[in-house]
Amino acid sequence: MVSSYMSIESFLNEIDNRKRKELVDLEKDLNEKKSKLQKEMELNIKEIQEHFVKEAKIKSDREYARIIEASKLEAKKILFDAINANLLSAFSVIKQEIENYTKDPQYKHTIEIMINTSIKKLGQDIIVHSREEDKSILKEMGITTGTPIKTLGGIIIENKEGTKELDLTFEELLRAHEDQIKSFLTEKM
Repeated sequence: MVSSYMSIESFLNEIDNRKRKELVDLEKDLNEKKSKLQKEMELNIKEIQEHFVKEAKIKSDREYARIIEASKLEAKKILFDAINANLLSAFSVIKQEIENYTKDPQYKHTIEIMINTSIKKLGQDIIVHSREEDKSILKEMGITTGTPIKTLGGIIIENKEGTKELDLTFEELLRAHEDQIKSFLTEKM
């Protein structure tokens, strides 16, 4: 019986040793899996952080570009507004100079040139519309006058039939050459 007791005890020891060995193996396996999961988790966290850093950089660059473009657009608008203000001021000065010019004796000569040039285009039978102040110039030249017009200066000439007309008012001349004037003024600014 002692022998059988020994064999049971040996058997139990064997089982206990196997159990310990299996526990050690399981713990080792668990530690390896835990270590592997820890590394995977750290790698995933690093990838996520890199992704968000890249995403934040992209968003930051976009916002930066948007702000820069908005600033450039605003600067262009300010410059455009300043140029327009200068052009308006220049046109006001031009109109004032035209007004002064209509009081100069040279203005009479300009009207005569306008009429002589128009006669070549429209013929001798013309009607000239002018400012009330310019009617005396036209009467001296023996030109038929039409209804007075409101203008800074210059004239509107039409043939007797009313089928052809030349608008040589200073406002119309300014309007017709506005792009050239603006270009010239912009170059000078």
